Amino acid sequence: MDMRNFLELPASPEGHFKLHFLAAAFHIIDEAAASFASEDALLEQFPFLSGYIEETRLPENPGPHFWPDAIKAFEKRAARHLPLRALREAAGLDYRAISLLLAIGLIEEDARFGPLFDAMQDAAALHRPTLGLLNAWFREPVDGGEVRHAVRRLRDLGLVQVVNPEAPRIEWALHVPAMIWDALRGETPESPAPGLHFREASTLPTERDLLLPDALRDRIARVPALLTSGEISTVVLRGPRRNGRRTVLRSIARALGLGTLEITAIARPDDERRRSIDSLATLLHALPIVTFDLAPGETAEIPARSGPLGVALGKQGGLAGPGAESAITLVLPMPDPAARRRHWEAGIKGHASDDLDEIADRFRMTSGNIQRAASLAHSYALLRQSTSVSLADVRDASRALNRQALDTLATRLDADGSFSSLAVSPEARRDLDHLVARCQRREHLQAALGEALRGQVGPGVRALFQGPSGTGKTLAAKLLAAELGMDLYRIELASVVSKFIGETEKNLGQIFALAEELDIVLLLDEGDSLLTQRTAVHTSNDRYANLETNYLLQRIESFEGILIVTTNAGDLIDSAFQRRMDVVIDFRAPEAAERLRIWQLHLPDGHAVDAALLRDLSARCALSGGQIKNAVLHASLLALSEGRAIATAHVEAAVQREYKKTGGVYPLKRRAIEPPGSGS
Repeated sequence: MDMRNFLELPASPEGHFKLHFLAAAFHIIDEAAASFASEDALLEQFPFLSGYIEETRLPENPGPHFWPDAIKAFEKRAARHLPLRALREAAGLDYRAISLLLAIGLIEEDARFGPLFDAMQDAAALHRPTLGLLNAWFREPVDGGEVRHAVRRLRDLGLVQVVNPEAPRIEWALHVPAMIWDALRGETPESPAPGLHFREASTLPTERDLLLPDALRDRIARVPALLTSGEISTVVLRGPRRNGRRTVLRSIARALGLGTLEITAIARPDDERRRSIDSLATLLHALPIVTFDLAPGETAEIPARSGPLGVALGKQGGLAGPGAESAITLVLPMPDPAARRRHWEAGIKGHASDDLDEIADRFRMTSGNIQRAASLAHSYALLRQSTSVSLADVRDASRALNRQALDTLATRLDADGSFSSLAVSPEARRDLDHLVARCQRREHLQAALGEALRGQVGPGVRALFQGPSGTGKTLAAKLLAAELGMDLYRIELASVVSKFIGETEKNLGQIFALAEELDIVLLLDEGDSLLTQRTAVHTSNDRYANLETNYLLQRIESFEGILIVTTNAGDLIDSAFQRRMDVVIDFRAPEAAERLRIWQLHLPDGHAVDAALLRDLSARCALSGGQIKNAVLHASLLALSEGRAIATAHVEAAVQREYKKTGGVYPLKRRAIEPPGSGS
């Protein structure tokens, strides 16, 4: 194969790689032959090398410029992206450095080079070239300075790694990571490594495919020109998760003629895989897109990059590193009802719904979650043997998404019933009706306000339910969620609060973010344990407790969902939290009329409890709603044990039990009865 034969190689990444591979292989053959008595002696011990010689048929004494000239001639007729050429130009590597890289990787292509390496460096079972062997092969001075410099550069670029870093440097065995070698060969695997995903440019959305407000789409359309001109190097998309941040970045990559290399599990700064991101993106002709999910106060370091970079970031956290200094930030807000309708139309295309307007208005979800919910809703419609997606199908789909995301972080509470089953004071009932209206109109309220107030009011609703235990606070939260048709999730403090600094804020931040993205009602039960008043700082514990409180203040104020906080001790809650609440509802202990109403609501139809007893219990037994519920539960159990309806004796025995639990004195005259179910 002479120069003319090389020109017959396909003008493709694969052909370009083969040319470089052969150049490296023949360099090693020439250097190895010098250590043997003759070339024949080398071929006798390593006969596989004869195949390379016979296949290539080089001219005798081709000279030092033969291979570089062959590569240049090849590249003149190859107009498309060539990974090795792109790497050489982007990283400023010379022919020697590329030859070193291919020599180190020979064994990745042909394992028979392993024994040759071992024989030449007197190393058992390394099967890879050492730094010392590379010094000898590339005819360097005794100190091997140029080779060491080139290898250091290749390591910095993440192109080679050291197999045995504990060994003396001259004995370092080097290898090329598999994902780099695959990319050098022109291969484009979808998942080059864990946490990495590659997408071809032709599969990416265009700017016209984005369902965004016109003004934002116009701004995004101007970003590729800024990246190409070098005005900026990084574009940051901030916003909730699953809200189109990466979709927008993919459209920017498409406009640049690039694919995307998406990094969802960024390595630590000291992890060698992190070094490879820039080189891998160059080889794949891709825009790297890094996704960070940061907690409050956290800062992420952007990977070093010689070309453009995309970053998907939440509402919290910051960025550092050279790329952050020349970055522009675009914010993707939650879609409004009109935008949500377009997303639902796209998601259930071909399965039209008569409830589309109500669905778009009712489910305040991110664009990505709408797409997921639409697909699930279609499946629920098929279960009903229907081709049309209904509001109930979407609700079932939304609930399934909620469980997937939240069940390990919070507890879902059954939300059904109506406020007619809640016995509270008239004032509390009016406040609850006002809260329902505020929640139902939370997205439309802003447009109805004056200019000065419009920017101060967001879609979030925060309510504080305060009052003694057993007065219906948690029940009211459940009924509120049922009235709104939303799921209710209670934050479990045991799984959220951590002794480790910053972990509590991180856990809370994750729950708040998911609640916003999935449109659920979030319940912080017994909130006084987290919302306590700040104290003077005397110890480090005081300082970190105040930091947690300050974080919660900020996060509650910026929360765009519906948050219900309940407390038995409103006076312990920091006044700053109370000022941030949109609605504060007092649940006082029930009066006699309210207690009678609670008894009537809790007792089943067909009970045999004397009405006079219920009036006496309501008037003279100052039980809370929770205590009445417990009494009815116990009375029902006693009645079931006897196989009959709840009777007066069952209720009186159950109430006496409630007083005994609290150490109180039963105020009614005891009747001469045996506790039901106790025997004679």
